[in-house]
Amino acid sequence: MTPSTTGTTRATDRNGPAVKPGGLPPGSETGSRPVRAPRGVERTCKTWQAEAALRMLMNNLDPEVAEKPASLVVYGGRGQAARSWAAFDAIVESLRRLEADETLLVQSGKPVGIVRTHAEAPRVLIANSNLVPAWATQQHFDKLAAAGLMMYGQMTAGSWIYIGTQGIVQGTFETFAECGRTHFGGTLRGRLCVTAGCGGMGGAQPLAATLAGGTCLIADVDRGALNRRHRDRYLDEIAEGVDAAIDRAVSLASAGEAVSVGVECNAVELLSRLLERNVRVDVLTDQTSAHDVMSYVPAELTHAEAETLRRVSPAEYERHALATMERHVRLMVEHMKRGAVTFDYGNNIRQRAYDNGFADAFAFPGFVPAYIRPQFCVGRGPFRWAALSGEARDIFVTDHEILKLFPRDGGDYARRLHEWILGCHKNPEALLAGDFERCEPRFAFQGLPARICWLGLGERDKAGLLFNRLVAQGRVGAPIVIGRDHLDCGSVASPNRETEAMADGTDAVSDWPLLNFAVNIASGASWVSFHHGGGVGIGYSQHAGQVIVADGTPAAAARLARVLTNDPMMGVLRHVDAGYPQAAGCAEALGVRVPMGRRAGR
Repeated sequence: MTPSTTGTTRATDRNGPAVKPGGLPPGSETGSRPVRAPRGVERTCKTWQAEAALRMLMNNLDPEVAEKPASLVVYGGRGQAARSWAAFDAIVESLRRLEADETLLVQSGKPVGIVRTHAEAPRVLIANSNLVPAWATQQHFDKLAAAGLMMYGQMTAGSWIYIGTQGIVQGTFETFAECGRTHFGGTLRGRLCVTAGCGGMGGAQPLAATLAGGTCLIADVDRGALNRRHRDRYLDEIAEGVDAAIDRAVSLASAGEAVSVGVECNAVELLSRLLERNVRVDVLTDQTSAHDVMSYVPAELTHAEAETLRRVSPAEYERHALATMERHVRLMVEHMKRGAVTFDYGNNIRQRAYDNGFADAFAFPGFVPAYIRPQFCVGRGPFRWAALSGEARDIFVTDHEILKLFPRDGGDYARRLHEWILGCHKNPEALLAGDFERCEPRFAFQGLPARICWLGLGERDKAGLLFNRLVAQGRVGAPIVIGRDHLDCGSVASPNRETEAMADGTDAVSDWPLLNFAVNIASGASWVSFHHGGGVGIGYSQHAGQVIVADGTPAAAARLARVLTNDPMMGVLRHVDAGYPQAAGCAEALGVRVPMGRRAGR
């Protein structure tokens, strides 16, 4: 075991490197067809809870949302919504027949049973990719997946609450904004922010950086990914050639322009050229698919060449990918030494580089200990909702009402909330006036119209009850489904991301996501999930997710109040137990009961 720069213990190479020898499970594409979630108020299921699960499953696979819908892959290389098309069809049929007192069980993307429970129990329970610890290796998982016995659910792919690239935009915005406050006097204006990876998750970075005031330069080897983000208004420009892109970004930063520039190249090529030209990078991060070796494109290969090598020689591909990851992180460390504020954005690339021989791979921190943990201490995290009506107007109504619920003068977090929501609109004055016919999103919705914002303990329940009232009053066209990213305050154990460098050294303790999973079941969430792997790969994390439906009924109001209080409370409890004074203060202020108190009994 090798101690890290943060004082915690990193995973060793006991499991060996991540290998994906066989690709997706057999039959993944058999029976594929375009999928789009139903809209409106007419149900095909017997309850709105089951209907919401069905629509969100289908929304995950909408061609506007999913990266490889024919293979059931939603995002992150191979994060699937269902194990096979036959399993998808069986899930849909099961949800349509599900009674109000029954629960569907889904094991790694395959429906395996329906049990009698009660009306306030979850309609679906999901477990994805979970392996007994001694067998929790990438190789063992890949063997099972190749045999069609498991699937990789990522986070929100396998729990049916993915809302496209925007699902991570505000969390990324919070990170970049906090970076500006911490290092640059409050803003990233005039700062050159460099990153790579413009796929389903990384595509949020150029928009988030510009929302925080910075100039963003982003590399991706896949021109299609850049084109897609440009089309959906997440990326402002695409430059032709590395030097032209650097010149354009440097010029924009010098002028203080919050504009993003994409370039078709490997991250290693871009970072190397910036060093060769002695260009000062202000902020540096990365969100390539480093968690999945077979999705990370090695240097010196085009996107098409990588596709061929991946297919004909997986072992050679893996060696090249890992070698490039090591070079990638070495270049990031060199930029850091030259003054760039550098942080990992949760794709496990530091671990890959470390396992491949770079002892100083953890020289720069992850984004959670660097910028986000204070928010986790008060239960803040990514609260998201989708309009089951399919009408953008419903999102505009909820945006308008949530700004009224949390006035701008309510403190720093309320001010940030207003900046974020208003920044999502081309015409914020129309939103503030409640003129929804003139509202227009700044960036495109993908699939069902949806929104995300960061709310904490004492706020999420208020927002959920507000949405339930809007449904009951007919002010929105259909029920609202509420979930969150699994990158949340109390639902994850991930020593290289959410729980990196915990104050008491409990980075790898996964009791907390298990308790979160159980608490959300007991509280009455509409569907609940527990996953192994997530965005950092098999062996590196465990996490729980929950989703709840606001259908306008008193019964839904009671469940919303419980779930949206208890779920973020788990984050406060987790951080109180780890010894964070801010979490202890939050618990005291909000009346959270902690039997042994902060750090008692150690």
